[in-house]
Amino acid sequence: MQVKKNPEVDLNLNSGLYFVFGLTLVLFLTWRALEYKTYTKDDVIVASMDLKDEIKEEVPMTEQVKTLPPPPPPAAPEIIQIAEDNDDVEETIIESTESDQESVIEAPVAVDDIIVDELEEEISVPFAVIEDVPIFPGCEHLKNRDEQRACFQKKIQEHVAKEFKYPDVAVEMGIQGRVYVQFAINNKGYISDIRVRGPDKNLEMEASRIVATIPKMTPGMQRGRAVRVPYSIPINFKLE
Repeated sequence: MQVKKNPEVDLNLNSGLYFVFGLTLVLFLTWRALEYKTYTKDDVIVASMDLKDEIKEEVPMTEQVKTLPPPPPPAAPEIIQIAEDNDDVEETIIESTESDQESVIEAPVAVDDIIVDELEEEISVPFAVIEDVPIFPGCEHLKNRDEQRACFQKKIQEHVAKEFKYPDVAVEMGIQGRVYVQFAINNKGYISDIRVRGPDKNLEMEASRIVATIPKMTPGMQRGRAVRVPYSIPINFKLE
């Protein structure tokens, strides 16, 4: 037996049209959803101030200061008396200080009486090549130059050992090293131009102090003339 279908109630009828319509509707709704925009609304607060009472400003009372007018100028005397000048005034004659061709200028000092002092130039001769080395106090009895040179070096070492004092700051910090000292015995026999170079300022200051206490010597001589003699020594600072 064959089943008969009513064409009016067939579900597959116009299914393609319904599909296209539904697809179009979905696409339209999706597009509108994507294009939809929202805007935030700013809350506007309106504030008002009600002044019920008027502000009354109290103006302080001021008193005007009355200034007195200036006093009138003194009146001129009615009679003006003219005093007679009978005193004789000595006139001072000012002579011209300009000289002319006929004036003779006398020199207050004769040219032959002028003595020009020559500037003494300090000559420096190294200790190694000087003829007569500076004589340290205590070496005056020696006449041989080699003995004087050896005595000078010995006395310098003894003086350094006698005056040597390790700086307390350097001891606390454990600083040690060698300080090179350069100085000169000038043509008067005094110590000058002390220069030091070492690992620490405290050691340099102590080395400079030791050398500055060297006593005055007999200056070194070169060709019978007192000269400046540079000299250098190392001073070792070592902690035991």
